Amino acid sequence: MAITLKNADGLPKIDVYRQVAIASGSKLVFVAGQVAWDAEGVTIGEGDLAAQVEQGYLNVATALAQAGGSFDDVAKLTFYVVDWTPDKMPRLLEGISRAAAKLGVTPVPPATLIGVAALDVPEHLVEIEATAVLD
Repeated sequence: MAITLKNADGLPKIDVYRQVAIASGSKLVFVAGQVAWDAEGVTIGEGDLAAQVEQGYLNVATALAQAGGSFDDVAKLTFYVVDWTPDKMPRLLEGISRAAAKLGVTPVPPATLIGVAALDVPEHLVEIEATAVLD
């Protein structure tokens, strides 16, 4: 595995992700922001943040598989969430948990969450991009 995830001494221990990803691989994979589209471009979970996070995660996994990788290879995730407020965190985490259960993974790479005014289409509530490192 090309990625080692750790929490650094002196930084808070965050349950849902690790603070540091150490990459030892040589192949970088950059996954474009994934939204809640299915393979036909239909938005899944309109108005439902958890459902859209779940679909976005599944789409990231599909893109990683195309490159020969998986969530085990992810060094960094970035979430863009429309009209973010902290009270939305349980729905975001629910979507991550549902996707992780379907994929059989524990996705805890370093992550950044950025609140945005809007995404590409009004129906989309979240966009997830990933950077991965493969051997």
